[in-house]
Amino acid sequence: MDLKVLFLGVCLCVFAVTYSQAGIPKCCMSTKQDIPRRILLNVQRWEIQHSTGACDIPALILHVKNLQRPICAHPKVKRALLRVQSRRKRSHRKDSD
Repeated sequence: MDLKVLFLGVCLCVFAVTYSQAGIPKCCMSTKQDIPRRILLNVQRWEIQHSTGACDIPALILHVKNLQRPICAHPKVKRALLRVQSRRKRSHRKDSD
């Protein structure tokens, strides 16, 4: 009987860890500093990974159109990304006028 209870407890723990929102986070292990402009133009969304907490290094996580895996960029790339995105917005406004 004790073995069944132990097995049930282990199964419940595995289930809880597998399906919890606070599972093991996915972190960038290294970053790229030179991201081509064509990649920056296709960024759909981005997020910042901080070195405090579960992840060891700061990074800019780029979710790019038609790529399954995100790109881990150096945080300094954020400046170039924002510049490219603002230019793209301005050109869309001029085209619609």
